[in-house]
Amino acid sequence: QYSPDNVAGADGDVDPTEITFPGCSCLTSSCVVRVCTCLCRGENYKNLCIKPTDKEEYARPIFECNAMCQCGESCQNRVVQRGLQFRLEVFKTVKKGWGLRTLEFIAKGRFVCEYAGEVLGFNEARRRIQAQTSKDSNYIIAVREHLHNGQIMETFVDPTYIGNLGRFLNHSCEPNLFMVPVRVDSMVPKLALFAATDISAGEELSYDYSGRFHNLPVTNREQRTSQEDNILKKPCYCGSHTCNSFLPWDSSLFS
Repeated sequence: QYSPDNVAGADGDVDPTEITFPGCSCLTSSCVVRVCTCLCRGENYKNLCIKPTDKEEYARPIFECNAMCQCGESCQNRVVQRGLQFRLEVFKTVKKGWGLRTLEFIAKGRFVCEYAGEVLGFNEARRRIQAQTSKDSNYIIAVREHLHNGQIMETFVDPTYIGNLGRFLNHSCEPNLFMVPVRVDSMVPKLALFAATDISAGEELSYDYSGRFHNLPVTNREQRTSQEDNILKKPCYCGSHTCNSFLPWDSSLFS
């Protein structure tokens, strides 16, 4: 079933459509940094492109203006919530099953698409993972955000049964997209994929399933984990010069 947005999962633990954020009181057509409460952490976008992070290891939090804000729909702090802006195509790849490519040029920093599906709790995500066989495709993504108080916020999204075009994105060890959690109406993030580089028409779209931000190199810890878990991993066919040979694998859902 196709859905452009996240929906509540079968366990019902999280409702991604709930509006819990207060809106800004800006009466201008586009909000201004240090005046708008939604932009108290700084500007998120410039000419529809996500602002660069100066080689930071992690993405910084992004909060867009929401349904309760008084600013207009043309506000520059409304990007991901506008949905698809480019023509994309699902196609059959040689070795990787279905894939997704763009039919037009995409500039670096532009929002491409969301990875949408059922938002699950940890127990339901683990139950679904453990019920899979080696022949099943795994679409469940686990996103972990490190909070300032040392806690980790987890979001599990599964587009296996309900989802959007994002489910057809393949992994690459040298991807042209990167994922950033973007919040609009509540603390449940939209898993937004942005262009990491200029992307030509006809090029396949991909991101790093491990969540490495801005195509940072594989760390020693990730290399060790790969060597220990290779038996359970699936081979990677991305074809990049730095290919890690196997798809990223999250052991926490199997424990």
